Amino acid sequence: MTVEEGPVVIGMDPHKRSVTIEVMAADETVLGGGRYTTDVEGFAAMLAQVQAWPEWTWAVEGCNGIGRHVANRLIAAGEHVVDVPPKLSARARVFATGQGRKTDATDAHSVALVGTRMTGLRPVVRDTQREVLRILVDRRRAIGEEHTYKVNQLHALVLELIPGGAKRDLSAAQARRLLASVRPRDVAGKTRKRVAMKLVVDLERIYARKKAANKELLTLLAEVDTALLTLHGIGPSGAARLLAEVGDITRFPDRAQFASWTGTAPIDASSGDNVRHRLSRGGNRKINRVLHIMATVQLRTRTTEGRAYYDRKVATGKAPNEAMRCLKRRLSDIVYRALLDDLSRHAVTGPGGHPGNGSDSSATGSQPVTGSSDKSLPGPANTKRTTPLHQAS
Repeated sequence: MTVEEGPVVIGMDPHKRSVTIEVMAADETVLGGGRYTTDVEGFAAMLAQVQAWPEWTWAVEGCNGIGRHVANRLIAAGEHVVDVPPKLSARARVFATGQGRKTDATDAHSVALVGTRMTGLRPVVRDTQREVLRILVDRRRAIGEEHTYKVNQLHALVLELIPGGAKRDLSAAQARRLLASVRPRDVAGKTRKRVAMKLVVDLERIYARKKAANKELLTLLAEVDTALLTLHGIGPSGAARLLAEVGDITRFPDRAQFASWTGTAPIDASSGDNVRHRLSRGGNRKINRVLHIMATVQLRTRTTEGRAYYDRKVATGKAPNEAMRCLKRRLSDIVYRALLDDLSRHAVTGPGGHPGNGSDSSATGSQPVTGSSDKSLPGPANTKRTTPLHQAS
């Protein structure tokens, strides 16, 4: 292992039970590395190795995913950690090796390259309130998915018990009344009814759990004091998901960058004189789902600004799917503005700027009728090699 003076970046490819690291100098010289287990002994041995350098920054891949557990442990140990998005490390791996084959060592090398070359990587900060929100909203979503699975099973059984089946939005109480009117004579029919009744009991329990989870989320959101709940189509689960996933809103310089992250900004697919945009399949799909639900709820009511905006787009010749995409793009601006307003109201200055810094976002108001472009795209990324390094205490 080579030890040199000066700051280094420690790139990490994390897994559940092990991590692979590579120590890289500012000139991209590889100084060391290794594979460590994530138990207490392995984690302590990894921290002991990096003490050989006077300054270091941990660059961990996927701090919102598989790397979260080890990133949180590093933060608790007083280390400085930046998050390397998997897409960036994948591109660095292709450029560094000329092919896309993966090993833990090449992954750690690509993460270290990104940490050395890129500026603006998001520092990982331990936010207890945000962690609690993430845990609760993940549990709430799991309950919702379980509810959907049970309802689908119930519909399949009811269809065989009652000609034509039941209506789509079937509650547990309605299903219980329907099943009470069915009296099958054969053994298979009696078994279907018995299993269906058990599913109804399961749904009643799930409904009670869902109600309790929503109440818990509302209590925590009241402490956060966010304006997201005032937006039409955003409920407790959606607001909690936004706060948990977005974190510091100032890390997005403008609404276009935010829309690109949410997957609502169209991708420029122009060629020659043919100018067109296509639907983005990237971005944070959890947040994209929240915005899709928000748009769907607004479309159900004729009096909402979102419905009026959608109708205007359809009247200009856009297909329903295109109009929906435009609406989601506009709703992304509204959510971005609401999060900035939350920051200004709480008088908190984040690392990306002062609260309410709306040089690129103030044109978007609180309703979809305001005039930001539905084809707004973010600018190029900054690739200057100035990743801030942390002086070890």
